[in-house]
Amino acid sequence: MELRYEHSPAETKTMTTEQLRESFLVENLMQQDKLTLVYSIYDRLIVGGVKPVAKAVVLKNEEELKSEFFLQRREMGVINVGGNGVITVDGKKYALGKKDCLYIGRGAKKVSFSSAGKKAPALFYILSAPAHKEYPTTKYTKEQATPVSLGDITTSNKRTIYKYIHEDGVQSCQLVMGLTVLETGCVWNSVPPHTHTRRTEIYYYFDLPEDQRLFHMMGEPQQTRHIIMKNNEAVISPPWSMHFGCGTSNYGFIWGMAGENKQYTDMDPAPVPTLQ
Repeated sequence: MELRYEHSPAETKTMTTEQLRESFLVENLMQQDKLTLVYSIYDRLIVGGVKPVAKAVVLKNEEELKSEFFLQRREMGVINVGGNGVITVDGKKYALGKKDCLYIGRGAKKVSFSSAGKKAPALFYILSAPAHKEYPTTKYTKEQATPVSLGDITTSNKRTIYKYIHEDGVQSCQLVMGLTVLETGCVWNSVPPHTHTRRTEIYYYFDLPEDQRLFHMMGEPQQTRHIIMKNNEAVISPPWSMHFGCGTSNYGFIWGMAGENKQYTDMDPAPVPTLQ
């Protein structure tokens, strides 16, 4: 498991392209039959991914956690963005189709990931946060997430939002998680931009054609920076940073947060005309 440390706004202003990518971009998440994990000191979030093909992949304990097992003091959200798959938690199997979610509560000891078939393997995106109590492991389908359509084609941001782990959905200690899908011809996400100093957020981009790219905007509202991303990559957004983006094609993205509260609407707006 890779460890990522914090960076201040002042330090980030001076970073080169390579330094920005090394600090905030998470690449190569979906590797065949291998669990990839990155531990961010920001709110101690762990982001990960796995593409099980030939075998089931087990969630193993990590030395950095100093715990008896991975979820001894943690909770986890998993969203499948690939073919049909199965997550087994302490002997119980949960079948997940594309865009289905599984919340795994603190205390689960044995977790493994597998695909229903090799030709269309599952792609499990993982986000884990510290937890202070146990909530039940719960599956949530994209239909249960009561999809909401927002935006407009005239501003290139018509999109559908699915909320899974939040105050009015699957219960958790501090994890908030869902996804957004942009319609054909729409490319902008999370506009108008915002920050929320009370929570760290991580974006994971999926269903972006392999020959297309996404410009993820970050930094303070008057000190903007960008990171160019491709399909199946994630980006860490510190509490002081904006997080919005524009693709050369439409795409989907998973948003996940942890911090002081679970209020989805807790945002500090950064109106477009004020950006620099």
